[in-house]
Amino acid sequence: MASVNKVILIGNCGRDPEIRYLPSGQAVANISIATSSKRKDKTSGEYIEDTQWHRVTFYDRLAEIAGEYVKKGRPIYVEGRLKYGKYTDKDGAEKNTVDIIATELQLLGGRDAGTSSSSEESAQPRAAAYSNAPKSETTTKSAPKTGFDDMDDDIPF
Repeated sequence: MASVNKVILIGNCGRDPEIRYLPSGQAVANISIATSSKRKDKTSGEYIEDTQWHRVTFYDRLAEIAGEYVKKGRPIYVEGRLKYGKYTDKDGAEKNTVDIIATELQLLGGRDAGTSSSSEESAQPRAAAYSNAPKSETTTKSAPKTGFDDMDDDIPF
């Protein structure tokens, strides 16, 4: 039977990436991503915001891209897989960890949000093509864009 271990996150980066290199020369970058959800409390009627923090690890070229373009507070999209682990803290207590090993990254929002990377079927992250499409310089602040803004006003029938 086949199995699936896939995580998709859209959230805000909680800190600038920490980049290091393994003795083999492999780049590794770590970040944290915050995801939030809101719900209404049934008893008080107030909205409660619940924020979850996720530890994300990038490898190889994807780590270098994350180190160059990901910044604290920036919204990002990450795909990857869960990895569970354990470690012993300085007091001797055993702690459990949950990390996301990223295989895909896309920057969201902002002018330079065109960086994209993905992975092949082999779970090894790799960098894909960059796409730095220029933004439209004629934006109207008074009316929202509807998708029909570039059409002529003349109706042909």
